[in-house]
Amino acid sequence: MLKQILFLLFFTFGAQTYSQELGFTTPDYKAIEKEINNKSSQFFYPKLMERLMKNDTLLTQEEYRHLYLGYVFQPKYNAFWRSPDEKKLNEFYSKEKLETSDYDEIIKLSNHSLSEFPFDLRQLNYLSYIYHLKGDEAASKIAAFKFHSIMNVILSSGDGKKCETGFHVLLVEHEYVLLNLFELESKGQSLVENCDYLSFEKGAYNVDGIYFNIEKMLENERKALK
Repeated sequence: MLKQILFLLFFTFGAQTYSQELGFTTPDYKAIEKEINNKSSQFFYPKLMERLMKNDTLLTQEEYRHLYLGYVFQPKYNAFWRSPDEKKLNEFYSKEKLETSDYDEIIKLSNHSLSEFPFDLRQLNYLSYIYHLKGDEAASKIAAFKFHSIMNVILSSGDGKKCETGFHVLLVEHEYVLLNLFELESKGQSLVENCDYLSFEKGAYNVDGIYFNIEKMLENERKALK
């Protein structure tokens, strides 16, 4: 079902965004950290996060960039994070067909997960889909806007062709959300320096694999294991 949801949202809400030729800028984490800690900056993190949680659709792509990449400097950042409602939500994911009576429970669980981690791409995507099924297009578009804004941050952080220009992600799960969005299937995963390399079946696509920069994830893991 997840693949079908991602496919639907890609064409319903974001085809135009992803059809554009996106350039990339390698994140300057020192500059990002300085800005998000500066109370006089438009990127001051508490204010940006407050706007995000209030569903502010006027947040710019640069503000989303500071929100997503700047999250690695927040005390709550955990590279091992899993949704506290994962087990219950997976029961809905595994259903062949959802009942209308399922919608409100899914919305409650997804929103709870997002209150714990506002960059839970899986739940943002699912939430948008459920709101769409329920007929609440306004709420669906807000969740989709967040989803695609975060995806654009990831896609603008690199090109994935080599480790030096890998896509920057907060969680390994975000790597697979990107692959699912573009209907790519990996055949293997390996650690190359500070990157995750997801390889594809030979000749299946135009590239043999994609690199994801997980430098900040590795730093966070080292801290957690101390």
